[in-house]
Amino acid sequence: MTLAGIDWAVIGLYFVVSLAIGLAVARRAGGSTGDFFLSGRALPWWIAGTSMVATTFAADTPLAVTELVAQNGIAGNWLWWNMLLGGTLAAFFFARLWRRAGILTDCEFVSIRYSGTPAAFLRGFRAIYIGVLMNLIVIGWVNLAMVKILAVVFPEMTLFGVEPVGFLGFTFTAHLLVVGLLMLLVAGYSALSGLWGVSITDAFQFTIAMIGCIVLAVLALRDPQVGGIAGLQEKLPEWVFRFTPAIGSTEPAGETTAGLLQISVLAFVTYLAVQWWASWYPGAEPGGGGYIAQRMMSAKNEKHALLASLWFNVAHYAIRPWPWVIVALCSLVLYPELAASEKGQGFMMTAGKVLPAGLLGLLLAAFLAAYMSTISTQLNWGCSYIINDFYRPFVRPGAPEKHYVTISRIATFAIMVLSLFVTSKLERISDAWKFMLECSGGIGLVLILRWFWWRINAWSEIAALLAPFAIYPILKLRFGVAFPQSLLIIVAWSTVVWLAATFATRPTEESVLLAFYRRVHPGGVLWRPIAAKLPDVSSDTGYAWLFVDWVAGSLCVTFSLLGVGKLIFGRTATGLLLLAAALVLGISVALHLSRICWRDSER
Repeated sequence: MTLAGIDWAVIGLYFVVSLAIGLAVARRAGGSTGDFFLSGRALPWWIAGTSMVATTFAADTPLAVTELVAQNGIAGNWLWWNMLLGGTLAAFFFARLWRRAGILTDCEFVSIRYSGTPAAFLRGFRAIYIGVLMNLIVIGWVNLAMVKILAVVFPEMTLFGVEPVGFLGFTFTAHLLVVGLLMLLVAGYSALSGLWGVSITDAFQFTIAMIGCIVLAVLALRDPQVGGIAGLQEKLPEWVFRFTPAIGSTEPAGETTAGLLQISVLAFVTYLAVQWWASWYPGAEPGGGGYIAQRMMSAKNEKHALLASLWFNVAHYAIRPWPWVIVALCSLVLYPELAASEKGQGFMMTAGKVLPAGLLGLLLAAFLAAYMSTISTQLNWGCSYIINDFYRPFVRPGAPEKHYVTISRIATFAIMVLSLFVTSKLERISDAWKFMLECSGGIGLVLILRWFWWRINAWSEIAALLAPFAIYPILKLRFGVAFPQSLLIIVAWSTVVWLAATFATRPTEESVLLAFYRRVHPGGVLWRPIAAKLPDVSSDTGYAWLFVDWVAGSLCVTFSLLGVGKLIFGRTATGLLLLAAALVLGISVALHLSRICWRDSER
């Protein structure tokens, strides 16, 4: 793949604009940690929501989708499309509550909801476990994907003619060092501008990334060897174009028969009815959490928090996937000889074949944008845990806000350096995601119920976090239980353990529960013992309507996703019918939301 001068000019212009945005808003981030990590709680919904989407659009995502389509057809994407249910649940039920809580991070939630030494331990443990350890793995995985992309674009790149280079027991390549320079740029504007710069740059980077992928999809379809949509349908087997997997097969989940994704009824039930609420997963935490909660808390008010979450789900599931899917299908025609382990590389190989000079630079800028938007958020969000939930309460309490902002900027660069060392040790981490889902099985229900049931305490959450690790080795090493059976067993086991821990330990102190209810006033029957002692606090109502909105919103996004796909592949009548149904559902949700009395917290 050879880059012309105009390609380098496009890439250079992208870097200049990204850095200029960071510098332009740097002053807004220096006043306090609230400014640095939550943009002063002033983000409009469209910036907050677009920033969520941009973060989940990592450099590896189109390549991963290409591999899924190559292995299992379009239906293979249901392995991540099923998380839509959790995303819309967070939007309707939790976005307002996160904004109303008036906290800086979702880890800080522990300090306003629980009490005593267990609460302090849980807050500090989550800050290090998620903000450092899990965050380094996520950044390492994203870095590794960018290294592989650079290896396709610049296969002969070496470091001073030597490849690779060892340092302190770690192995570095020229491509990894280039990624390090990219991270240095990202860390620079993230440290300078905080969430304001990250979010506004995210919006710009997402726009570039989507334009690049759409242009690539259009030009790939126009390639004579592909022959448009009709050519794809003629050259590829029918099963590739199925939008849903075959359900009821006796094959294990994820196995294929003649390429078509086959899943058992048990696996289907697990994906649809268990996984999305039971397990913790970056960017898809039950009830919101992580950088999703950060964007909710940074929104102007409760209404903007909810709208940002809804926009995220629409863009993430209904709009963004189709250019990737089209390019993936074209790559199957253009490069049928690729081995299974190399299918993901077909995306970049297709780009190198069909894009002329200038547009190739635009696509590479798009990949850089996707990479940088993800890294900037991971750095800012992970740093917020370290500073707000570990350093401030346990290392240096009571320091001036300027001090915490300075330490935040130092921590941003520290995470960057550590992540490069982690990346140098990674070879294959795809199995880690399944491990993450299974070893967090059961925590999701606690993360949801802690908002709506007064009896949940810090021990409930600690037990739910640790319980999977007691049974996971037994299931995997002793009995060889495979997914999804293993996830279902772990969820059942964890639920029993955390319920036992809840009733075997003391409840949260009543003063803390009263203060939490007065601050958040979540409402619901499971808070009645506390609500009865606060007759002056008006509780939220209308949860039945919110449930209807959740179902309608989930169907609206699903119908939009399928409707756009049907139109693309020539099923015009079906596509228009699905989009019409989505429009009706969307209007019904909008009408109900317009009648909600918003409690706009000023905290």
